[in-house]
Amino acid sequence: MESYDSAMRRTPTKTAHRVAVLAQDHVYPFELGIPARVFSAAEEGYEVVVCTPDGGSVATNAGFRVTPGHGPEALATADTVIIAPVDAHQLSRELSPAVDAALSRIRSGARVASICTGAFTLAAAGLLDGRRATTHWECAPLFRSWYPDIDLEENVLFVHDGDIHTSAGAAAGLDLCLDLIRADHGARVANRAARRCVVSPFREGGQAQFIERPVAEVPDASTAPAREWALARLDEKITVADLARVTHMSERTLVRRFTDETGLAPRRWLTLQRLARARELLEESDLSVEEIAAAVGYATATSLRNHLTAEVGLLPGAYRRTFQQPAAETVPASSPR
Repeated sequence: MESYDSAMRRTPTKTAHRVAVLAQDHVYPFELGIPARVFSAAEEGYEVVVCTPDGGSVATNAGFRVTPGHGPEALATADTVIIAPVDAHQLSRELSPAVDAALSRIRSGARVASICTGAFTLAAAGLLDGRRATTHWECAPLFRSWYPDIDLEENVLFVHDGDIHTSAGAAAGLDLCLDLIRADHGARVANRAARRCVVSPFREGGQAQFIERPVAEVPDASTAPAREWALARLDEKITVADLARVTHMSERTLVRRFTDETGLAPRRWLTLQRLARARELLEESDLSVEEIAAAVGYATATSLRNHLTAEVGLLPGAYRRTFQQPAAETVPASSPR
């Protein structure tokens, strides 16, 4: 089966990639602004427009209205369509005629995504039938009751299912947009966009969206020093005991607090950091697979191959061919389809 990365990656052209964001009444203004902020930070020729179902203004849930410059015609020419979320208290099981007509204008082959409760719009339109999806964890019970045939994964940040992409609430929209940029242009461009937006460059889609205690109750009890220490030593063997020693905690306490703060167990977090670094090196360097494996802490190239294949569905060589391109070809992507 073709992996998400290889399916999303396409030969670049000089044509701008058009992203259309659909805003409906009671839209969350924060999430509405995420696509324009993130995609423009990539500086790779993305053109982001905001539209409404009828071309008129829409009310936000923050007490003011927004008047985008486009109507539903923007959806017909978009390479990527993103459905912005609406206030959870204003959700409806049925689409309005205007929204239904607007969605019908999405062209075949366009990449379609939603942020937070935008998944309800996609579900009501039948675009998520038989697919995996996510939405804000608080809305999961309602989503399941309305759309029982959709495979809802409520405890993840985002889900890719073919050409449909859904994310959890609020800041998870940042993660989704960055991951779409990474699929289009690779880790370097996505990391650049993340730095400009002052957000984390990579949070795994499967990371828990609801973390019970994201901030330590006592500042000096945080596991952040252990994470910083580990990131500077990815080429070394790192154990839970090492992390516990850095934070002056018992291993049991370290594991509990680490999971509370990151949503991931320490070993899983380390694996993802090693793979993220390996992917960057595959994209940006000419190091051999053996050298990259050593640089990120794997004893053998075989170990790196196994972990990378399990995570993204590609062997290192195939991953490099998919994402590494000559400097002269680093130009904006056309339609991901």
